[in-house]
Amino acid sequence: MMYNQDVIAVRGGGDLATGVVQKLWRAGFRTAVLEVPQPLAIRRNVAVSSAVSEGEFQVEDMRARLVAAPADCARAWADGVVPVLVDPEAESLAWLRPAVLVDAIIAKRNLGTHRNMAPLTIALGPGFSAPEDVDAVIETMRGHDLGRLVLSGAALPNTGIPGELGGKSAERVVRAPRAGMVRHVRSLGDCVTSGETLFTVDGAPVPSPLSGLLRGLITEGMYVSQGLKCADVDPRPAEHVNWQSISDKARCLGGVVLEACFYLARLRGVILAPLRQEYSRHAMVQQHQPATEAPDRILQMPLETRLAWRHRRRQAKATGPAFMHPFSRKRRLLNLF
Repeated sequence: MMYNQDVIAVRGGGDLATGVVQKLWRAGFRTAVLEVPQPLAIRRNVAVSSAVSEGEFQVEDMRARLVAAPADCARAWADGVVPVLVDPEAESLAWLRPAVLVDAIIAKRNLGTHRNMAPLTIALGPGFSAPEDVDAVIETMRGHDLGRLVLSGAALPNTGIPGELGGKSAERVVRAPRAGMVRHVRSLGDCVTSGETLFTVDGAPVPSPLSGLLRGLITEGMYVSQGLKCADVDPRPAEHVNWQSISDKARCLGGVVLEACFYLARLRGVILAPLRQEYSRHAMVQQHQPATEAPDRILQMPLETRLAWRHRRRQAKATGPAFMHPFSRKRRLLNLF
């Protein structure tokens, strides 16, 4: 199977998937996100899926951009951003030819991912079995086994009970009482009280089940089905809630996916090359480009790439000019840092 050694496709762009995307992007992989036309993420401020409605969206140090076609991904990668494609059926994989496919939809069931989609396939959460469906499954349930890499078998079954925050579990989740259109009354990050209306579904008010900070709220104008998770209230004191950053669970899962990529590549003989020349070009200044524009282009590089080049520069200085011509192309490139 022909594949691109530095391309990884991620199905899903919710808050947990965003933790995965950030780790892969920082490691230097050209990452593409495949989403549905109407994402159902409630932690929208830390989800790259928000790019579907916003066009471009920033999550911490990473920017995501909605692109119309797979061919537009190259431009997004050149700009140092993560392309987001509306592609629920993953039809763009034929163009992307990723080395790794990660299913991070977290639908608690398999929505069509199989091992023939890429040389390496990884899935998060229940609904998958390794090695029948994918090469590896990652445990997503909080506890001792969170982030466990499963190469034979499945993740723990879905209990339907969310993780505990401030002593509250299922009580903090707000679900749609009926099918209909969502209209916001309160906004993400608001401090709310028990019984206060958070949003309406076809005009019917939906109250907050407890007092706390509104850390999750589904996109306004979305048509939801009865019982769908639409909001999340964190009962902890507002100063203790990091609602504007990627969660600890998402970062954990992202690290495990990165580990799984290289571990499976070694087992299966798949070549991964995350630091290709496309990323180096951010550090190269064209001959006719004003020097004042160089720092902006350099800052678009992933952090790990910049650190790697700085390390090489220190090594070059330590060895002295006898090992590198002072006017060589590599020396000119290293001097930018």
